[in-house]
Amino acid sequence: MTYVVSENCIRCKYTDCVEVCPVDCFREGPNFLVIDPDECIDCSLCVAECPAGAIFADDDLPQEQRRFIALNAELAKLWKPIFGKKDAPADADEWLNVKDKFHLLQR
Repeated sequence: MTYVVSENCIRCKYTDCVEVCPVDCFREGPNFLVIDPDECIDCSLCVAECPAGAIFADDDLPQEQRRFIALNAELAKLWKPIFGKKDAPADADEWLNVKDKFHLLQR
């Protein structure tokens, strides 16, 4: 099992989760974070820290979010690690509960 960042992170990109990760498995893109499945140690510390409720165990990911398992693995190979908390985008709270944001993901 590994943890997966899902759609609710898009355009929110809060980084509270990064701060608690003991193995630095988060990768940062322009408007989204992913978890490197090869680095994640399944500690679950990030889940409670995510203000967007965007992190799930891969087994618990809602069916409509299953594509994020492959997406996290793919983008983790392309994006650079993030090692600490950063300020969220200025409009992050406005995007927090917006649904169907996949088309807004910037690679």
